[in-house]
Amino acid sequence: MAIRVPHIIKKSSTSLDVPKGHFAVYVGEKQKRFVIPISYLNQPSFQDLLSQAEEEFGFNHPMGGVTIPCSEDIFIGITSQFRI
Repeated sequence: MAIRVPHIIKKSSTSLDVPKGHFAVYVGEKQKRFVIPISYLNQPSFQDLLSQAEEEFGFNHPMGGVTIPCSEDIFIGITSQFRI
């Protein structure tokens, strides 16, 4: 069974790499950067991840993006379920 990962622009390096309508998140122990569509903000499971991020890190994000407190595999598993 293949895993479908829609709309994620993976491994972006600078803020200039973020296209309009997207934002950067950092995921996993190695803080891997993903650029994802803002439409993910409407997804209840992504909102749960944001709530966890707020509890763990607050609103201070020195890397310029949101830090998501889960593994890359979990993040990709959750976002691959979105029908956007």
